[in-house]
Amino acid sequence: MKPTLDSIHGQPSYSIRSDKIEAHVTKLAGMLGPVAFDLGKKKVSPFSVAPWSLNEEVIDVNLPPLLHSLRGDFFCLPFGGNESPFRGETHPPHGETANSIWTPKKHTYIEGQHELHLQLKTKVRSGLVDKYIHLRDGHDAIYQRHVISGMNGPMPLGHHAMLKFPDSPGSGQISTSGFIHGQVLPFPFENPESGGYHALKPDSKFRSLKKVSLNSGGHTDLSSYPARKGFDDLALLVNKPGNFAWTAVTFQKERYVYFALKDPRVLASTVLWMSNAGRHYHPWNGRHESVLGIEDVTAYYHVGIAESVKKNALRDKGFITHIQLRDRNPFTVNHILGMANIPPGFDIVKKLKPINNSSIQITSQSGKQAIAKVDSRFLYETVT
Repeated sequence: MKPTLDSIHGQPSYSIRSDKIEAHVTKLAGMLGPVAFDLGKKKVSPFSVAPWSLNEEVIDVNLPPLLHSLRGDFFCLPFGGNESPFRGETHPPHGETANSIWTPKKHTYIEGQHELHLQLKTKVRSGLVDKYIHLRDGHDAIYQRHVISGMNGPMPLGHHAMLKFPDSPGSGQISTSGFIHGQVLPFPFENPESGGYHALKPDSKFRSLKKVSLNSGGHTDLSSYPARKGFDDLALLVNKPGNFAWTAVTFQKERYVYFALKDPRVLASTVLWMSNAGRHYHPWNGRHESVLGIEDVTAYYHVGIAESVKKNALRDKGFITHIQLRDRNPFTVNHILGMANIPPGFDIVKKLKPINNSSIQITSQSGKQAIAKVDSRFLYETVT
């Protein structure tokens, strides 16, 4: 059937529901959010919706469309600010996929499986992007697939998920699968002259989220958030080689865990955007706080296509910062986002692994475990 539209926080949005998840996808920018997970005794909406969207405010029309819709998770092609032109291409911030109107194609339901299909014809670099949001009855996850076809050439890309944490300091505990390189953005993330402030020391390297250098001297723990109120910061983790990687956030008081799953052969790094009231310019105005971007990407930080393709500090170390598209070979990007209840005493996640074709086991540092109904095989399915 044809997808229908509802107004959600000021944006026309398509809806999709299973017996455990209700999700909305904006027509403008194709943003996934809000999303409600039914965890039994409670419903949880983990994703951020920008305060100006929540209040349905009218912001400066000259700002990129993505800011008018900002919420949840969105697909970026190319990923990054894209201020520098690339081979005659001038892409908007995070690409047309994050700034254009998506065309509805189909909303299907077959034997407990729900799928919303949207499509975008790109103009800056001619091609087609198909977006599939897939839910399964009984499952604790959202399955996202983006298929890029008809495009040639190098391209950074990624997902831009944003979580809204409870405001109390350290309400969430962040952990990831192994990474081989951790580094703060090599240059200042914000400019005080423009009303933006950052706390982390630019270009500093780290081996653990628990010890990262500060501008002011000393160190801070990135695994505990919210933290560093009044600052916005950006850091990047390069995942260990393999075919399975994860990021998880434990909300101990609320008794649930959030997780993102990916294939690092497709999305090689994770960018952490810690947005905690560090931007005082319009439309942020110091009110975008306790938000964590967990952005699974193949890119050079958040900079853009030109910097991701040319020689850069990550490529110098042998790390991948873009993929190569070929017009005759569709490129598939799969991503899984989910939530699960946790038992008392469950703290920061130490291990996350598939245990069969339809479940993952999440183990905390304390040894407590949680099970989520997830089919991780989805990560490896391709469209030809």
